[in-house]
Formats: sequence, structure tokens, C-alpha cells
Amino acid sequence: MDFSKFEQNAGIEFKDKSLLRQAFVHRSYINENKDAGFSHNERLEFLGDAVLEMIITDYLYKKYPEKTEGDLTSYRSALVNATTCAAVATKLGVNDFLILSKGEAKDTGRARQYILANTLEAIIGALYVDQGYDTAMEFVSMHISPLIESILAEGSWIDAKSLFQEKAQDIESKTPEYKTIKEAGPDHDKKFTIGVFLGSKQIATGEGKSKQDAEQEAAKKALKAKGWE
Repeated sequence: MDFSKFEQNAGIEFKDKSLLRQAFVHRSYINENKDAGFSHNERLEFLGDAVLEMIITDYLYKKYPEKTEGDLTSYRSALVNATTCAAVATKLGVNDFLILSKGEAKDTGRARQYILANTLEAIIGALYVDQGYDTAMEFVSMHISPLIESILAEGSWIDAKSLFQEKAQDIESKTPEYKTIKEAGPDHDKKFTIGVFLGSKQIATGEGKSKQDAEQEAAKKALKAKGWE
């Protein structure tokens, strides 16, 4: 597969093209093609996740010197979560270059969103290995950091769990409870489904790569369901 079009879209050029290819390889493809001769992207994703968080943390710390730790944490979460990363990946055309199993290639729902987000992190990890921190920072500064303006304008950085708890206690005198409905996938790639309850009534469910992400998603949906947005 020729990744030159992706490099053009993303404004980057890899020295080691095999690293870029690896960033697009999902584990499912390797499981289906054990003699492929190359590896999946999970190690690069692990690295890229940490590099992305460091770059965004540094960016926000410098951009908003008056903001509290809590605000900065919420801003960072909004910039590095799966929804934002998947949106950036989609804009860059990552979907056209994914190397997936036949089964995964057919999935276009929520699971694909996580694959896109993970792949973006793997690309950042690969860029860091290929050319270092400064180049990875340039990529993030070009495609992710500027999104903070629209995130703040839309209010999507707000901690949905805190807001839902505040509304539930004020309006219904109840404290929300979060319960795990389902866990799926291997340990390295878990997907959680969490339900949020007021008393015995389930208000909404959310999915995420971690319980915290799933709880936030459930709280967002619960706010909408109750008309408390």
C-alpha cells in the first residue's frame, strides 16, 4: 500500500516507511495473516498515547496560565479522547489506509471509531520514533491542538459526570450510580459498557476503552435523555 497520499494529507514525510505502515496495522490483520512479516500497531499506540498527552499538557499549561488544574485536565481529556482523535483521523483520511482483518473491515460503527483513534495515536508514536519529539509536536500542533477553540466554544470539555450528578441531586435529590453492564475484548483492548442509574432506573449507557471514558459517555447521554444539557 502506498502511504504517500496520507503523508501529503497529514503534512509529514517518514524516513522509515515501514514504521508508518506498522502504525496502520490492526492486530486482527496479523491474527488472520500470521506470516505477514510485520507487526501490529499496539506498541506504537502505547507510545503515541503518552507522547500526545505530554504535548497537549504542555500546550495547555502554556496557553492558559490562569486556568486551574481541574480545568486543564478537562480540556486535555476533551482533546485526547477517542471521539476527538477519531475525528482527526477521519479528516486525515486514515480510514482509507487501515490494514484490518476481513471482519474488522466490515465494521463501520463505534468499534471503527476506536480503531481510528488508536491508529492516530500509533501514527504519533511512529512519528516520534522516526523523527523525535519536536516533529511529533508539530504534527499535533497542526491537527489537534487548535481544536481547543471549538471545544471551548461548544462546551464539550465540561465534565459530564459532575454536571449530571449536580443536576440529579438538585432536581431529583438522587446521586447517580454507575454499573458495568459489559466488558468485551482481550486485556490489551478492552471495551466497557457502563450504565448510569438514578435509583433503580437505568437512564443511559456509554461505551469506552476505559471505565472512566464509558462513564463520561453514559453521563453525556443521560444529560440529553433528561433534558439537562
